[in-house]
Amino acid sequence: MPNRLATEPSPYLLQHADNPVDWYPWGEEALEKARREDKPILLSIGYSACHWCHVMAHDCFEDAEVAAVMNRLFVNIKVDREERPDLDQIYQAAHQLLARRGGGWPLTVFLAPDQTPFFAGTYFPKTPRYMLPGFIDLMQKVDRTWRERRDEVLAQNATVREALAQQQPVAGIAQGLSDAPFAAALRDLAQAFDPVWGGFSRAPKFPRPGELFFLLRQANRDEGRAQRSGNAEAREMALLTLRKMASGGVRDQLGGGFCRYSVDAQWAIPHFEKMLYDNGPLLHLYADAWALTGETLFKDTAEGIVDWLLREMRAPDGGFYSALDADSEGHEGKFYVWTPDQVRALLPAGEYAVAAPVYGFDQPPNFENANWNPILARPLHTVAAELGLTAETAAARLARARATLFAARETRVRPGCDDKQLTSWNALMIAGLAHAGRVMSRADWVEAAHAAADFLRRNLWRDGRLLASFKHGEARLNAYLDDHAFLLDALLESLQAGYREADMDWACELADALLAHFEDAEAGGFYFTSHDHEALITRPKPGYDNAMPSGNGVAAFALQRLGHLLGETRYIDAGMRCLRVFYPHLSQQPVAYPTLLAVLDEALVPPRVILLRGPESALRTWVQALTPKLGARDMLLALPNGLSLPQGLAKPEADRPTAWICSGTACQPPLTDLAGVME
Repeated sequence: MPNRLATEPSPYLLQHADNPVDWYPWGEEALEKARREDKPILLSIGYSACHWCHVMAHDCFEDAEVAAVMNRLFVNIKVDREERPDLDQIYQAAHQLLARRGGGWPLTVFLAPDQTPFFAGTYFPKTPRYMLPGFIDLMQKVDRTWRERRDEVLAQNATVREALAQQQPVAGIAQGLSDAPFAAALRDLAQAFDPVWGGFSRAPKFPRPGELFFLLRQANRDEGRAQRSGNAEAREMALLTLRKMASGGVRDQLGGGFCRYSVDAQWAIPHFEKMLYDNGPLLHLYADAWALTGETLFKDTAEGIVDWLLREMRAPDGGFYSALDADSEGHEGKFYVWTPDQVRALLPAGEYAVAAPVYGFDQPPNFENANWNPILARPLHTVAAELGLTAETAAARLARARATLFAARETRVRPGCDDKQLTSWNALMIAGLAHAGRVMSRADWVEAAHAAADFLRRNLWRDGRLLASFKHGEARLNAYLDDHAFLLDALLESLQAGYREADMDWACELADALLAHFEDAEAGGFYFTSHDHEALITRPKPGYDNAMPSGNGVAAFALQRLGHLLGETRYIDAGMRCLRVFYPHLSQQPVAYPTLLAVLDEALVPPRVILLRGPESALRTWVQALTPKLGARDMLLALPNGLSLPQGLAKPEADRPTAWICSGTACQPPLTDLAGVME
C-alpha cells in the first residue's frame, strides 16, 4: 500500500511512496500527531539524485523489520531538501552542533515534538558496518533516551535552540570597510591549493565555484597596482583548477556537463549525479576562462555544458529540470562507464588508436568491476604525433569515435531525471547561459536564457509573489531568499546579454520584494525565509557560500548593481547594510564568503556602467567590439532606439551609437567614437 507520500509532486518523495514506512510529508498533520502522541519525530532529508540516499532507502526504508520499528516508535517525516532548503539549512546546522562534524545527505535527525533536534546523523545501515551503528539498535536507544532521560533531552534542546540563534549575525559597531579581506582570502586559498591537480582540498573534491569566481575577479582587479604577482597567482590557481576539472571524469567527456563532485583528488571518479545548480555557475566560469585565455578546452567545456542542458534538461515549456540520478539499473555510474572491450568492439581500429589513449581506455580500470570512466588522459596533439597523424586527422577520428560512443551510450538504461523545476536553480542556469552567451557570442544561448526567464515569470510569479517549485503544471511553495536573489542576478545578466523591457520591470519588482519580505531592516541583511513564512525553530540569515552562492551575498551584489544602473539609492543602501552586518565575519574568515567579497569589491570601487544608445544594428557592432574589453566590475547595456526605459537609463535616442559611462556618481560626457569608449 502506498503511504502518504504518494500524492506529493516531489520525485524524491515519490521514490519513497511504496516504502512500508508510515511516512508523512512535512506539515501540520505530522507535527500535530507528534505533539498529541508525545512521540519523537524521525526526520529524513535527502534528494532524488543522491546515491547514499538510495543506499539507505534500500537498506532501511524498504525493509519491513526496520519500518516496523520506525512506525512503532516515531512519527516519520520525509523531506526533499531541494523543495525545503529552509528545513535542510536548520537541521544541517543542528547536525553540526550535535555530531560536531559536517553533515550531508541523507540527513537523519530525531526531533522532540516541538521540532527541536536532539540526535542527528547521516547514513545508517540496517546492521552495523562502516564503523556505524545499525539503524534498529540506534532507534531503540533514541527511544529509551527520550522516555527515560527526558529532562536531559529537554535541557540539551534549550541549549541547541540558543546555539542556533547565536549563529545569526547581529548588527555590531560600525567599522570602516577595507580591501584587507582580499589578500587574506587569496593567502588562505593559496595555502589550501593543490598545485598538481587544482582545487582546494584533498579528496573528495568539489568544484567550489565561489572561490573560482573570486580568483578570476582578483586576477582582473586593479591590474595597475603593485599586486601583479597576487593577481597572477589568483589567475593560475583558477585556470589550473578549471583545466583539471575539465580534463577529469567529473566532467562527462562524452555527453557534456559536470557531476556533483569527485571522490578522488584527481577529479577522475565522481558521484555521478548531475545537478543543474552546479552547471550554471560552471558555465559562467568556463566562458570567462575562455575569454581570458582563448583555450579550446574551456570553449569545448562550456559548449558541452549547454549541449547537455538543452538536450537532456530542458522542459518543453522552456524551464530546466533539477538533476539526473547517479544510479541506473541499481548501480552507481553504470550509464557512464565502459570496459575497453566494449569500446574496441564499437570503433574501427584507426579511431580506437586515437580514442583509447586520449580517453584513457588503454590504462588499468579506474572504476569498480573493471570499468573505466573516461577522462582526458593524454593531449590529442601528443597522440597524433605518436601515431604520425596530422592534427586535423586525429581530431576528426576522435570526433567520430566520441559520436559513436555517445550514440551507443544513449541505448543504455538512463539515470532517473528529477523533473521538478526550481526557481533558484533555474535562475543560476539563466545567469550562466546569458553570461556565456554574451561572452562567447552565442545568440542561441541568450535566447534559451530568455525563454527560461519567461517560463519563470509566466508560471512562478503570482500577484507580486514568487513561488519556489513547479511540476506537472503546478507552482507551489513560498519562495526563499535564494529564489529572489538568484533570479534578480540572472535578470541583470540577461539584460546585459539582450535588453528587454519586461526583464528590467521584473528586476525592480523582485528587488522591492526582497526589501519588503526578506530584509532585516533594523540590523541589515536578509533572512532565508520571508516574513510571512511558516515559523520554524530558528530563522537563518546565511552569509557564507556553500555548494551554491550565499543568498545574502547575491542579493547584496545584485541590489548594488541594480542601484548603480538606475541611480536608485534604496537598493545600494540595502546592499551596504547587508555587507556591514556580515563584515566582521568576512574579515575573520574571508575565504568562506567569496560572494560577499564581490559585494565588498564593488562597495569600495563602484561598478562602471556603460550605456549604449542608437540604432540596433549599429549597436551590435559596438557590443561585439567592447565585450572582450570588459572587466569584472563593468556592466554594458545596449539600449536600441524605440525602447521605453526607466529614468536611470533614459538616455536620448541617437542616429548613431552613443555611449554614456559612469562610475558611481562620476559620469563622462557622451561619446560617439568607439575608439574613445575602448580606451
